[in-house]
Amino acid sequence: MDEGELEGMPTAELETGDGEDVITYKSNRSSQRREYSTSARPRHNTIMTPFQRRHMSARPESLPNNSSNPRQKVTLNTLRSLAASKTPITCLTAYDFPTALLSESAGIDMVLVGDSLSQVALGQSSTTQITLDEMIHHAKAVTRGAKTPFVFADMPFGSFEQSLEVGVGNVIRMIKESGVDGVKIEGGREIVPLVRRLSAIGIPVIPHIGLQPQRATSLSGYLVQGKSTAAAIELFDTAKELHEAGATGFLLEAIPHKLATYISNELQTITIGIGAGSGTHAQVLVITDVLGLYENGEGVKPRFVRSFGRVGEEMRKAVEGYKEEVTSGGFPETGKETYGMKKEEWEGFLQARDGSHD
Repeated sequence: MDEGELEGMPTAELETGDGEDVITYKSNRSSQRREYSTSARPRHNTIMTPFQRRHMSARPESLPNNSSNPRQKVTLNTLRSLAASKTPITCLTAYDFPTALLSESAGIDMVLVGDSLSQVALGQSSTTQITLDEMIHHAKAVTRGAKTPFVFADMPFGSFEQSLEVGVGNVIRMIKESGVDGVKIEGGREIVPLVRRLSAIGIPVIPHIGLQPQRATSLSGYLVQGKSTAAAIELFDTAKELHEAGATGFLLEAIPHKLATYISNELQTITIGIGAGSGTHAQVLVITDVLGLYENGEGVKPRFVRSFGRVGEEMRKAVEGYKEEVTSGGFPETGKETYGMKKEEWEGFLQARDGSHD
């Protein structure tokens, strides 16, 4: 169908009349959409009021854009250019369509579908509990919202350790089914063969070294890594070996900032830091921490976590306000937040119902 055929197609619109909702149709060349007038006006009046788009709890039809020119997709070349020019790279986690839209609209460079969603989005007790199916499900939602950032996803615990073949197969499944641009894998020298194979077939892989939450039990908890001379040498040598195997970059978690800066400078690859200081090329934080969603929750916040909002507090206020209005009878307000019916139609309904009981 060409533009000429589309131009004459009607779109459904609803005009609120005297106690009645009247659907009218208006030609629109791009799409069919239902719109609602905000002003009550008799049906016979020939002067139409301006129509407004109906806003509901539905997927946004367009994303906010701070520029007259849409942002181009962030690629590995984009990230390498930013790193080479020492331009700080922004990265946030996202777990669903709404959190992905936040990064998209703000112009964040990288979005990580982290296995931290196991705890902050699914309420599980550790990152090791989430499955590959669950990760793919959430990654699909994220890629629908984060169109321009470079999106990469965690390979969850148990999805790559069994064998090289199983690991490669599961990574390919993640890429094909979710649409992410690359994957993050926690591990050290033992994942070198997997990194080499993935790199050979063109899949960007970002090893996660330093503190590895999937291995917190064997590390005796969530502790800073690489603090001793021997531990720092081991960590750097591991990073170098993974880099030589074809790693796209590294996520460095909870390591001394001098060591993180040294790795970034020596290996000349993209480094993403969380609790690793400002010497890495990128910084990543968990979106719920940035928003202050769980500020009243239990647990001690790591020193590198900073909240940039108080969303959790505002959300709780909104829900409490809703509860109060419903229980007090203040919502919905009749006439303002409800729909009417012509008097004669209602009387006809009552007469019909009374007649049905005769």
